[in-house]
Amino acid sequence: MADFDRRRKRICRFCEDKIKVINYHDDRLLKRFTNERGKIVPRRISGNCARHQRLLTIAIKRARHLAIMPFTSEFYR
Repeated sequence: MADFDRRRKRICRFCEDKIKVINYHDDRLLKRFTNERGKIVPRRISGNCARHQRLLTIAIKRARHLAIMPFTSEFYR
């Protein structure tokens, strides 16, 4: 049972690289934080801190609204 207590804590990528602004035009970066269906990956899975997860969510929603990213994947349409 000790193995479950020793999980490695994920480090926020944005804090590590000291990124303060997440650009909604950067679709490659934003696609890394969406799953194959187009849903935003939750914080506990992505490993982002709360601040950067909020900024990331806003950037993804803006990119969807401006048709830079799809709302859903092509497969499910």
